Amino acid sequence: MSEFYKLTPKDKKGEDYPFTQLEGKVVLIVNVASKCGFTPQYKELESLYKKYQDKGLVILGFPCNQFGHQEPGTDEQIGQFCQLNYGVTFPILKKINVNGNDMDPVYEFLKSKKSGLLGFKGIKWNFEKFLIDRKGEVVQRYASLTKPSSIEQDIERLLNK
Repeated sequence: MSEFYKLTPKDKKGEDYPFTQLEGKVVLIVNVASKCGFTPQYKELESLYKKYQDKGLVILGFPCNQFGHQEPGTDEQIGQFCQLNYGVTFPILKKINVNGNDMDPVYEFLKSKKSGLLGFKGIKWNFEKFLIDRKGEVVQRYASLTKPSSIEQDIERLLNK
């Protein structure tokens, strides 16, 4: 079993969200924020989720307040914001840190598998994306500037494997 499936972050209610439930799925993980210039990406993320969830795509949003304090709300407020403003139906998990000493183990794992630009391991800003295949392998990392719609072909390719 992939190390990925051994991870168990918390959902927005503080309950375990075991990644074992993601086995056999294609997963896109995104660190999100409600008050960021990239926040409108929620719309494209939701569009991808609706289009491909029945084929095995899961999108997970991990709110993070480490970049410009652009995610100041509580987990409940974040969930309401996503639902009301972008109709988000994919899981938005508990707010976490993606860098530093108290970084969530999910991001410790993701960053150990795929570096960013020029080998930089840290997350640079909100809305960086990690694409994981059906076997739990991290296959790609995308910068914040990368629009979700522009990675649709990569998602399709993994779903069709």
